[in-house]
Parts: sequence; C-alpha cells; structure tokens
Amino acid sequence: MEKNISEKVSCLIIGSGPAGYTAAIYASRANLHPVLYQGIQPGGQLTITTEVENYPGYPDGIQGPEMMVHFEKQAIRMGADIRYGLATDIDFSSHPLKVQIDEEKWIEANSVIICTGASAKWLGLPSEQRLNGFGVSACAVCDGFFFKGKEVAIVGAGDTAAEEALYLSKLCSTVHMIVRKNQMRASKVMQDRVINTPNIKVYWDAETDEIIGDKKVEAVRIRNKINNELTTIPVSAFFVAIGHEPNSSIFKKAIDMDETGYIKTIPGTSKTNVAGVFAAGDVQDKNYRQAVTAAGSGCMAALDAERYLGEKGLH
Repeated sequence: MEKNISEKVSCLIIGSGPAGYTAAIYASRANLHPVLYQGIQPGGQLTITTEVENYPGYPDGIQGPEMMVHFEKQAIRMGADIRYGLATDIDFSSHPLKVQIDEEKWIEANSVIICTGASAKWLGLPSEQRLNGFGVSACAVCDGFFFKGKEVAIVGAGDTAAEEALYLSKLCSTVHMIVRKNQMRASKVMQDRVINTPNIKVYWDAETDEIIGDKKVEAVRIRNKINNELTTIPVSAFFVAIGHEPNSSIFKKAIDMDETGYIKTIPGTSKTNVAGVFAAGDVQDKNYRQAVTAAGSGCMAALDAERYLGEKGLH
C-alpha cells in the first residue's frame, strides 16, 4: 500500500497521560522536538479519576483532570508539539518508522514512544458509569483511602482482585467481595489470605445486579446465580477489579507482547523488540499501574530514545 508521508519527525509520542507527557518533557529538553498525539482520551485514565492524593508534590492532593492539564502545560512550555489525533496503523518493517494518524495521514519518525495506556474492564452497568468517580472506582490503591473505616464492595476473582481486597481490608471496616463462580482464579496463596482475613466477606456464585445511589454509592445489589436471590449490601464504595486491557492492538503485528497484550520491554529499559520503538506507562506495566510509575517510565523512554538517536546519528 502506498503511504503518502505528510511529515517527518525525530521523536513521535503516541498517547498522553503521565507517561506520554513526561516523555514529551524529557524529549523536549533533549532537543528531540517531540510530536505527541493525545489519542482517544487526552490525559488518559487520570481524567476519569477525581482526587489524586498519592502523587508526590501535591500536599493537599489534586483532581486527576487538573493534574493532567499541569503535565500538558509543562510539556508545551518545554517545546513539545501536542496534537489531537489517534494513531490508527503502523509500519515498523523498515526505518524510518511509519505511523498513521486518524486513518488518513502518515508520519515518518526516527523514534517512536508508545504511551497508549490500558483501559479498565467494566461490568457494563449503567449505574457503574453514572457513579464512576462518585464511589465507583477501578483502582483500590488510588481511591481506597477515601473510604477509611467504611464498608466497601469489590468485584473480581483474580490475583489483582485478591490483592486489592486485602489492601482495602487494612483501611475499611468490611470488604464485601463479589465472586462470579464458586471459586477464585487467584493463586492459592492469595485465596488463602483473603479467606483468612476476618473483615473480608466473600459472596460466591454472585453477580452485581445494580449499584445503588443517587449522587454517590450507597449500596450494591447482588444476585445469587444458584437461587436467583437478591441481596442489598449497604456500602460507600464499589471497586471493579476484573482486569485491565492494554491499548496495544495496532502494534500487534510488529511488537512483542505477552498473552494479554501488554508490550514486552527489555527489563530495566523501555526498549521493545523493534529498534527505535520504546514503550512506557500502563501499556507495558501490568503490575503497578500508578501515575508515578508511568511518569518514571516516560522519563526512561525519552532518555532511551535520546541515546538511540544519538548512536544512530539522527539527533
């Protein structure tokens, strides 16, 4: 297929969020003249988060969307070219690397930093989306603190759900854990920890029927799948821990990934299997998924890109 190249850039950053904006700040300071395309959700997952209290430098906390505005402004002040647009196709078979934007124009880049993030999987309930940010959350580590001493619910059955339930059990009075089957997918050691934690109550063979509340979460109604019995549990928060999906599908034909689609990077670096292509943030991190770790990996990616371009004489 003939590609009409509309532009050539030294460093192309795909995705915004803490990883993308931090990469843009560092790449700008290294005179790489980065071009950043913000993607479908400018600012990433933090734009659907309310209060952020665990990012260093904000003693009083900050709203997620406001924090991402700060990141973006700093990147622009350093000289980054920030644009609206979505990467829709790639050709990494030869250098320069090629990326298609909005299914129309192609850009040639000497280096590419992938910061497309991951999206939380949701149950698909209208009440879940309506109360998202008002007691409904996909990150217990981010938001559990706001419900200290209160009763909360968590849905999920894997290691992440078990870890988050245990984390919440240290903060909250009772954790109601909703599990769809009569067993968990989590590792045996994690299951044992959950079952042996006195303030975690597990509901087996249960599914979420409705999250109840007008302006904030007030209760959750669950359905027993065996006898169809409905139970309403008063809670102040509802945590969804059924997994995340990395936004990596357009890179599958060129970039090595694990079985769930997370981009593989060489340990201790942001380097992928393709020379000149780097990955940072949640698209390559299934373990931590925090704003501060994403920002750190964005810094690594920009430094790795700078070194790569320098070695190739493309700086």
